[in-house]
Amino acid sequence: MNKKIMDNKKYKISRRDSLRYITLASMSTGMFLSCNPEEKQTEVEEHGHEHPETAEGFANLSEEDLQLLNEKFFTDHELETVRVLGNIVIPADDRSGNAEDAGVPMFIEFMMLDQPMLQIPMRGGLKWLDLQALNRFDAEFINCTPEQQIEIVEDIAYPEVAKPEMSQGVAFFNRFRDFVATGFWTSQMGIEDIQYLGNKPTIWEGPPKEWLDKLGVSDIT
Repeated sequence: MNKKIMDNKKYKISRRDSLRYITLASMSTGMFLSCNPEEKQTEVEEHGHEHPETAEGFANLSEEDLQLLNEKFFTDHELETVRVLGNIVIPADDRSGNAEDAGVPMFIEFMMLDQPMLQIPMRGGLKWLDLQALNRFDAEFINCTPEQQIEIVEDIAYPEVAKPEMSQGVAFFNRFRDFVATGFWTSQMGIEDIQYLGNKPTIWEGPPKEWLDKLGVSDIT
């Protein structure tokens, strides 16, 4: 079974199992708007970072959504933290790329702009992560070693065993993990990874005989 490794010891979670814990978003991610190079440079100068590029561009979005895609919420440092943490949640494997490859950082930024009530918890959680890293390792989260990053993540990834003083981090990581899973599994990459084929026509031949036998009936018509 295809696995995504959340750490180098015990933290193994099947990405297919993760589908049980998320509500699939209606929009697909991983396909970004292309824009005029001069316009892109202007955005970078104004906001400090640019979205990564992929091939196709979003489809079937409203004018409001298209406008949001041209705005920025995260600072450069916050976006890099989102990128690093997202790739810890869903790293690459032999079937697909990581969260970053699927466009998850852009998806999360879009959600922050689309639902402003999420901004304070997200920004506060990223700050909490940095404070933990500074207190433990005298470095911000993105500048810690992979082992140090995993140590912090392990302390907030299991709500049922997390220490009380980790409650803020647990709440943040629960939300963040849901964002990452939603962004990945509704992207073109995520859909291809689970080999989802959609609805297909079929011929109804009635319920399976074993179920009829179990119910003690021979026919339901």
